[in-house]
Amino acid sequence: MAETEGTSHGQASYRHAPRRRGAVLERAICEAALAELAEVGYLNFSLERVAHRARTGNASIYRRWHSRAQLLLDALSRTLPEAADLPDTGQLRQDLLELLRRLAARQAGPAGEVMRGVLIESAADKYVRAARGQLTGFWAEQVLEVLRRGAGRGEVSPDALDPVVAGVAPAMVIQGFLVAGTPLADEALAAIVDRVLLRLIAPPPA
Repeated sequence: MAETEGTSHGQASYRHAPRRRGAVLERAICEAALAELAEVGYLNFSLERVAHRARTGNASIYRRWHSRAQLLLDALSRTLPEAADLPDTGQLRQDLLELLRRLAARQAGPAGEVMRGVLIESAADKYVRAARGQLTGFWAEQVLEVLRRGAGRGEVSPDALDPVVAGVAPAMVIQGFLVAGTPLADEALAAIVDRVLLRLIAPPPA
C-alpha cells in the first residue's frame, strides 16, 4: 500500500491539500531539500523547514530519511546525468577530461556543499556511508563506460576495465576538492587524465 503524507504534533496540517504519494511526494521533498540547502547552507539545514517547504509533515520525511545527510545525498543522486549523456567525442582523452570537468562543476554547486558537510557525519553513520558510496560510485561507473568505449577502439587495455581503475580519477578529484575546499582547476584535471589515468589504462605495445 502506497505511503501518503503525514503530520506531526505542533506542525500545520496539510490535510486539505491534495494528497501526494510515493515517488511524487519523495520528489517534492527532495526538491524542497535542495532549495533549503541553497538558501541556508548545510550547517543550518533543517528537516523541519524542508517539511514546511514541501507542505508535508515531519513524519513523511523521517519515515524515509533519518538524517539531513541521507536526505541530501538522495536528493543529489536524483539530479545526476543519465548514462546516455556521457561525452562521446571519439577521443578517449577528451571524453575523460570532459567527464572530470562535469564532476568538478557539480562540486561548485549544492553537491560540493553536501560533500563537505557529510564528511564527518559519514564516519559514524552507516546509512550515510552507503549513500555517499553510491554517489561517488556513480562517477566511477561513468569513467568505466568511457573506458569500455575506448577499449572498443583499441585505446584502452582490456585489463584496465576494472571498477578500481575507473575509480582512481574521480577519487582524486573528490579528494582534491575536500582538501582545497574548491573544485580543482582545469589544469589539475588534465594532469590527472594525462599523468595518471592514461598511463594506467594504456594498451600494451603492439
